[in-house]
Amino acid sequence: MTDITMIRSAAARLKGHARRTPLLSSPFLDEIAGRRVFVKPECLQHTGSFKYRGARSAVSALDPDARARGVIAFSSGNHAQGVALAAREHGVASVIIMPGDSPRMKIDNTRALGAEVVLYDRATEDRDAIGARLAGERGLTLIKPYDEPQVIAGQGTIGLEIAEDAVALGVAKADVLVCCGGGGLTSGIALALEADAPGLRARPCEPQGFDDVTRSLVSGKIERNARLSGSLCDAIVTPQPGEITFPIMQRLCGPGLVVSEDQCLHAMALAWSRLKVVAEPGGAVALAAALFHADQIEGDAVFATISGGNVDAEVFQTALARFA
Repeated sequence: MTDITMIRSAAARLKGHARRTPLLSSPFLDEIAGRRVFVKPECLQHTGSFKYRGARSAVSALDPDARARGVIAFSSGNHAQGVALAAREHGVASVIIMPGDSPRMKIDNTRALGAEVVLYDRATEDRDAIGARLAGERGLTLIKPYDEPQVIAGQGTIGLEIAEDAVALGVAKADVLVCCGGGGLTSGIALALEADAPGLRARPCEPQGFDDVTRSLVSGKIERNARLSGSLCDAIVTPQPGEITFPIMQRLCGPGLVVSEDQCLHAMALAWSRLKVVAEPGGAVALAAALFHADQIEGDAVFATISGGNVDAEVFQTALARFA
């Protein structure tokens, strides 16, 4: 299981490869939130999302013989691109299983990074079954998007950076809002904060209708989403929390926060106008929670991840037209 030693080892392997993203702030966002808002823009990471960290961590940790046979992953797009790039950097083949309704840009970018893309219907087909079949047929190593210890370790390097920057900012106690799908990013950050910044608390943020982690934390057991598609926040739509990630989140995280799609679009527009960064809808849920659910947050400072910026032009234009 992932622990702080694995996260520190992942950080060492990622050094010189993953970008250390900055913390951004704006007095305009502070005014909306009623507190200082520090934004961690992983949309500036390689491939436009935090997923590169976990992918590079997992691929680099593989036994060389297994890595040489190639890797396989399933993803709506961000993990896909991360694995494709990490595989290309190691000179090995990658096969990526993607929902047919993934944003066209994510599909095209994954292919451009050298991966073989296999499309499926997320409402009627089982991506795990497809992945298991292809992995068995071709001898590929499956790199899961969140329920994989080395992936969690890679995502946890973001928590190490937030903890270090919080010290420099003089922030000892605050919520760290995290865009949450299956929980790899949230649990990785939570583990890093536990070790390096125990006064900071990770909190998962999700879109309405796909708040399985929030509900699971309330009930104390893994809850599933009724629907598996139909959200603008496609990047963080998963059936349920991970078997590995949920116990970590249950132990370390504060209550979940749930935002509307309109709030995500509004946060996207504000991220562009005030921070000059591009966020995709799923990547904007934590910022939306920080700005529009301030009454559910304590303290005079809050951290929020922007987990990705791979958004189709039409969706981005909709956000700017509606809230600019």
